[in-house]
Amino acid sequence: MRTFLIILDGYGVGEAPDASLYGDEGSNTAYHIALAVGGMNLTNLGKLGLPLIVNLPGTPAQWPPLGAVGRLRELSIGKDTTTGHWELAGIILRDPFPTFPNGFPAEIIENFERAIGRKTLGNYPASGTVIIEELGPKHLETGYPIVYTSADSVFQIAAHEDIVPVETLYDWCKIARELLQGQAGVARVIARPFAGKPGNFFRTPRRKDFSLPPPRDTLLDKLSGKGYDVITLGKLEDIFANRGMTKSLHCSDNDECMKLLQEFKDENFNGLLFSNLIDFDMKYGHRNNPPGFAKALLEFDCWLGPFIEDMRSDDLLIITADHGNDPLTPSTDHSREYVPLLVYGDMIRPGNIGTFKGFCCLGKTLADLYGVDDEEIEGSSFAALILK
Repeated sequence: MRTFLIILDGYGVGEAPDASLYGDEGSNTAYHIALAVGGMNLTNLGKLGLPLIVNLPGTPAQWPPLGAVGRLRELSIGKDTTTGHWELAGIILRDPFPTFPNGFPAEIIENFERAIGRKTLGNYPASGTVIIEELGPKHLETGYPIVYTSADSVFQIAAHEDIVPVETLYDWCKIARELLQGQAGVARVIARPFAGKPGNFFRTPRRKDFSLPPPRDTLLDKLSGKGYDVITLGKLEDIFANRGMTKSLHCSDNDECMKLLQEFKDENFNGLLFSNLIDFDMKYGHRNNPPGFAKALLEFDCWLGPFIEDMRSDDLLIITADHGNDPLTPSTDHSREYVPLLVYGDMIRPGNIGTFKGFCCLGKTLADLYGVDDEEIEGSSFAALILK
């Protein structure tokens, strides 16, 4: 059996019950994007049942849907990328990754500067595109890297590719990753190379994430350990610290990822193809850009139609997300939301299967379907609800 698991990064479908704890009351990424552009017809997502779980202006509901449709509620503490993906793969985090809303302690910065042999700039929470405009000229003058964070658990290092070779930037990130452990153990250290001139700086595609490894085996480890293929596309090798994968291909944007998904559909793998479409979150959610988000959704929906039509009889398609990122809220950070659960294939019984407590229920279900050890995977399987 081949499973195509596609993460629409940041595409939430309404505030979670605990959204107020995160300052995310009223967030609804899917609804607000459609509302902001005067309605949008996501034809194929509509046929799969998306309007049955979220008000989606412009997209008609279809009954019955083509497959099973529902929602997943996150149980982990946090709303970042790593937390969301790990929970989808079966791990609930009960202790959040540390965040640094006032910047990193002096001791951490001093140790990092000592290790790389130069000073740093920044050390405060910021939008990545904004901080390179603010500090880029000083960086060009001094060669000092720009260090910053966000509401997420991240230590980000930005450097101009003409000033700091990308491989050197990666080496600095590895140094930071070694330093940031224990109580300072941020989820990700991120290399943020950029180019251009003052007033026109831009981030290049050679971003790289350096994550903490999962604390125990995930669905990926369970599947690959039993001889199944586990192929990842996008940034997933970074999120899972290269654990549990038989093949990984890094993709810089949605177009590259969708192209590879199409190519793999013609290959005879047996197991999981796990992909992340990053543009929704990185390019549009974090920049509060509803029209861009909507355009990317329409492009994905257009791509999705032929993909569905050519699926094999024993193929499984699952579409979900890792968190929300509502571009109509004042914040440019992630939002605590339910995420969609769309499951399609000849073996799937159409219908609305409701809401499940835990993103991990997806990992539990896939472990169930593949017959692998699921003792360490949290959540409840919904396999019996979706199979014909």
